[in-house]
Amino acid sequence: MPVTSQLLRGLPRAKVFATSLLPCQHHQSHIGSIPALPAPRGSSHTWLRHQAGRCYQTSSVLHNYILTPPQVNSILKANEYSFKVPEFDGKNVSSVMGFESNQLPANAPIEDRRSAATCLQTRGMLLGVFDGHAGCACAQALSERLFYYIAVSLLPHDTLCELEAAVEAGRALSPILQWCKHPNDYFSREAQRLYFNSLRTYWQELIDLTSPGEVPDTREALLNAFKRLDSDISLEAQVGDSSAFLHYWVLRVAFSGATACVAHIDGPDLFIANAGDARAVLGVQEEDGSFSALTLSNDHNAQNETEVARIRGEHPHSERKTVIRQDRLLGLLMPFRAFGDVKFKWSIELQKRVLESGPDQLHENEHTKFIPPNYHTPPYLTAEPEITYHRLRPQDRFLVIGSDGLWETLHRQEVIRIVGEYLTGVHQRQPLKVGGYKVTLGQMQGLLEERKARMSSAFEDQNSATHLMRHAVGNNEFGTVDHERLSKMLSLPEELARMYRDDITIIVTQFNPHVIGVQRQEEQP
Repeated sequence: MPVTSQLLRGLPRAKVFATSLLPCQHHQSHIGSIPALPAPRGSSHTWLRHQAGRCYQTSSVLHNYILTPPQVNSILKANEYSFKVPEFDGKNVSSVMGFESNQLPANAPIEDRRSAATCLQTRGMLLGVFDGHAGCACAQALSERLFYYIAVSLLPHDTLCELEAAVEAGRALSPILQWCKHPNDYFSREAQRLYFNSLRTYWQELIDLTSPGEVPDTREALLNAFKRLDSDISLEAQVGDSSAFLHYWVLRVAFSGATACVAHIDGPDLFIANAGDARAVLGVQEEDGSFSALTLSNDHNAQNETEVARIRGEHPHSERKTVIRQDRLLGLLMPFRAFGDVKFKWSIELQKRVLESGPDQLHENEHTKFIPPNYHTPPYLTAEPEITYHRLRPQDRFLVIGSDGLWETLHRQEVIRIVGEYLTGVHQRQPLKVGGYKVTLGQMQGLLEERKARMSSAFEDQNSATHLMRHAVGNNEFGTVDHERLSKMLSLPEELARMYRDDITIIVTQFNPHVIGVQRQEEQP
């Protein structure tokens, strides 16, 4: 068996996107009227969309159509995945009990990706959400590669030497990661050799930079893995490949972009590495049984004053008014940290040289040929992550990692409340809020009866990420799931769906409070 296949053993075979990853196309000509939907969202974290020549027909030409509850469930559950950490001798000795994840596309194909894996030659579990823009290529590459870079960064010097010696001798290699993947979460078989060669070059350099007996620091390992993978993505695009397919692919990866939010959990030690505007939030159970939200990542965008100051400080004062315009980097990109996006990192000369030598398909893409305005002192963008450490406590019950499509629709405290009530089965009744709406006593009674009826079926979902997604897409102005609204949002045709919502990816990781409590006691002096 080739060395590459041994190292990456157990990966699913490559395949095209399944129909379940696409919006519900067979309902596209039967959409209900639009007025009940929220106002269209602004363009998301990628480029401002230049679609002046495109106009969308509105509800006047759309037919009334409401999806049935089974049809809604089929769409919502198409990409859900659950994993339970196996028990040994009837006991779970891990701080992680398991996780549940799901994805709901707005783009076709979906530009988000997710990954989960266990480190086999060190310890710990990795979970990540990757939010792509300007295409799905960069997010796809991250979902396949980043965890390998992190796992290799965590290997001690002696293990790295053993790994290299095995490759040199052509011996079988023990897998580095054990993946937990939904059937739709695929790997690019054609790129495995390229990816392996870059990874091997990285661990060879780590061997030269470390000493026998040296054990890596987790924070430093995460930082180095993010930066090195982004560097390799850039270098591979500059060098190209003799294969026309791979040459085009590495350029697609480099010229598209993706944010990344990754968790590394080892016993009570939780690290979050974040670059971009995906988010990680911890669900903490209070003494009264309610749940509070503890945010473990910062959004890297214009709402983050520290990020704004960092970017302005990295460029001349003459660019102060142009480096961030309309809350976007150079007036174009919403996240201020991301992988790929070489149009915000390379010099203009390098961009032109690479494009001129690239395949013809790339020349047909207006996005790649476009130079950002006021582009004077690149790089403007980095993939360096902001890393947060949290020592888990017994009251820390779960972690939610989500792409910005989730957080745009629900406040973090609401996210934690919904998941907490789902996992515990205890519904914390909140006062019914009607905002500024005028309602009669009869209408109020109807709302209360609806809420009571929903409580009996609130936990029909078998997956907490699906349950949360149902609320994210279907919540009405009163904070409750409205079936008609949910149906219409899931029925929107492709050209409209992206205007009303973003791709949504969610991973909910549940912790074992008993194991965490024991681990904390054992580590006390």
